[in-house]
Amino acid sequence: MELFGPDSYGDRSGNKASEEAALQGRPLAERMRPTTLDEFVGQERIVGTGRFLQKAIENRELPSILLWGPPGSGKTTLARIVAHSTGAEFVEFSAVLSGVKEIREVMKSAERKKATGIKTVLFIDEIHRFNKAQQDAFLKSVEEGTIVLIGATTENPSFEVITPLLSRCTVLVLDPLGPESVIEILKRAVTDEVRGLGKTGIEVDEAVFDFLADKSHGDARSALGGLEAAYMLTGVDSKVHHLSRITVEIATEAMQTRALPYDKNGEEHYNIISAFIKSMRATDPDAALYWLARMIEAGEDPLFIVRRMVIFASEDIGNAAPGALTLAVSTKEAVAFVGMPEGWIPMAQCAAYLATAPKSNATYSAYKAALKDVKKEGPLPVPNEIRNAPTRLMKDLGYGKGYQYPHNYSGGITEQTCLPDKLKGRTYYSPTDRGHDKKIRSVLEDKKEHKDENRD
Repeated sequence: MELFGPDSYGDRSGNKASEEAALQGRPLAERMRPTTLDEFVGQERIVGTGRFLQKAIENRELPSILLWGPPGSGKTTLARIVAHSTGAEFVEFSAVLSGVKEIREVMKSAERKKATGIKTVLFIDEIHRFNKAQQDAFLKSVEEGTIVLIGATTENPSFEVITPLLSRCTVLVLDPLGPESVIEILKRAVTDEVRGLGKTGIEVDEAVFDFLADKSHGDARSALGGLEAAYMLTGVDSKVHHLSRITVEIATEAMQTRALPYDKNGEEHYNIISAFIKSMRATDPDAALYWLARMIEAGEDPLFIVRRMVIFASEDIGNAAPGALTLAVSTKEAVAFVGMPEGWIPMAQCAAYLATAPKSNATYSAYKAALKDVKKEGPLPVPNEIRNAPTRLMKDLGYGKGYQYPHNYSGGITEQTCLPDKLKGRTYYSPTDRGHDKKIRSVLEDKKEHKDENRD
């Protein structure tokens, strides 16, 4: 837990020497953290002139808020700027390291300070990691205005934050920083003589800024970390090496391989599997293979992916290409047999086939329509003529009487319906004119014609 008073966020004396001393030893990303909205780059939708946070700071009034956005988008920075600008005491928690005991201690302190006119802003980083009991612990203080809560999360708060708390907070969505914003932040770090690398004399090739902005994927902290690592690799501080220029080659070595953002239990998990399925549904094999590769490279369970393909084969392809289900199930067996990493090979084959196969959701829709009648009408009785009659009593009651044996009729088709009397004439299944569905449609049309002939 970190505690910052109204005047303790950064050095406010204007003394460059004391500010440099305070920042000594801190990572570049921390040193370059903005201390005012004027310094903040990006997120114009919420910090621009006349926008929510700018107005809150002007009025020195702040409701409890949840900042939802990817890493390095400015959540912690905004929380600190707002707390300082509104004259509040800033208490910072990490949901990973803190528990209910610490929260209650802060609540008691906030109550005492409230009586003296001092506001307390409680900032909880990674609030999605707090369980229900921990979130409940500060709900009462939020309701009573004892604290102003600012929660930061990389996960969809509607999944991770309890409903009573969510309803009392304003949710502000932060986007990944655009390349232009990241480049501006990097250039400031290179020229800033107090907090950045301005005094080092280091030169940076223009292409390096573009490279770092691209590889950081909108994460300013990652970009600054890459710049700092590249600076260290030049050996400027070394007595042996005295390179004074950062090139793309050096920056590449500094960034190394960055893990793909993907949380198997979070929103990104659902977003990417949704993109995969919708790409196949849209007959877009290129997109389907891209999203498949994203999931596999990020370490998604391959059997989870294959299960979705099995479902897709029936739900979206169905009888337009009956072999799709067979291939999907075979892919499951192949992946289980071969394992990873080679399992991607049958998975890619299956994804490409499913994406390009003719599509039909006729059986899926037919079942849904039948289910609707089941729920609406309840357990309608089976018509007597198609009931089983294994005993004399059942036969005496008329079970099976009037049953028309299809093989005794022209074309093997009778005019008899097997639906309950109340649903006679209902049509649930309407095959499309695509793939094998077209043949099934032809069969059903022939059946209708034979019914008419037999009726005549």
